[in-house]
Amino acid sequence: MLKGIPKILPPELLKVLCEMGHGDRLVIGDGNFPSASMGKNAIVIRMDGHGTCEILDAILQLFPLDVYVEHPVNLMQVIPGDPVETPVWEDYKEIVKRYDSRGEKAIGEIPRPDFYREASGAYAIIATGESALYANLMLQKGVI
Repeated sequence: MLKGIPKILPPELLKVLCEMGHGDRLVIGDGNFPSASMGKNAIVIRMDGHGTCEILDAILQLFPLDVYVEHPVNLMQVIPGDPVETPVWEDYKEIVKRYDSRGEKAIGEIPRPDFYREASGAYAIIATGESALYANLMLQKGVI
């Protein structure tokens, strides 16, 4: 047992977070995200019983966000004309505010095709059981 480590984080994910270096990216994918096909060159960690918010909150307790980029947190932009609402994004803003002094300014949006392209080059992808649509996010690691 370790002190101060969120219990939701499995040992495999802790190892990955430790291995990642400055600039490496981590994707937290919702239940519809094609984690297996996007993660052919990445480490894919399954956390199907958990949602993106609880995973994001636990990770940001340990994971420094990159201060050298404008948006170290990026969301998959809603396709123009898609009537989907994204209330989970408000939760993301609150969580990021707790751990990064830039608050919601640290969060950007990437068009869906670009998000997939960038996700295919991520160091690791977490597959979640999140049912909210457009709940995918990408984190860029910073330094301590």
